[in-house]
Amino acid sequence: MATYFENFPKIYYDAAGKGNYKLVTNLLRRVQIKEGLKETAALFDLYDIQGEDTPESVSEQFYGDQRYYWIILLFNNVKDRFYDWPLPTAQFESYVTDKYGSADGIHHYEIAQSSGPTSSIDNSHMIEVNSTVSGATSVSNYEYELRRQNKKARIRLIKPDFLELITQEFKTLIGG
Repeated sequence: MATYFENFPKIYYDAAGKGNYKLVTNLLRRVQIKEGLKETAALFDLYDIQGEDTPESVSEQFYGDQRYYWIILLFNNVKDRFYDWPLPTAQFESYVTDKYGSADGIHHYEIAQSSGPTSSIDNSHMIEVNSTVSGATSVSNYEYELRRQNKKARIRLIKPDFLELITQEFKTLIGG
């Protein structure tokens, strides 16, 4: 099974600057999916990451093969799978407690905006305000972090019909 880094070009690199060059994988090469493509609904399905899902398990479940995990990460702009991917429940609970001490503490206050969208599923219609603003409601540390988790949990999965096309284009771009 081919791995993600097998597609990267090799370069000679002298880490110590002493003329001792070694052939290494060029990890600094980057490819990104065009933003317009990410918005083309015909290319992807929405998926909500559940519990202990990992990029590999989602790839196995959706594509029948773990080796396409990197397409999931690339398409969803996940640069760091430990911070950009939702945490499993137990780790999330620990994270909130470690970060704030008290999950029930007030993170901020907010009100619904009065123009534009006045409701949303993801609370994007809410505006952060001072506690003295009339009608302001408090948002706990836990609720704030849970919103961030839920936002990370909604990902886009390239439809299986496009996997080979994406893989071939990636190989061309990363190797060139």
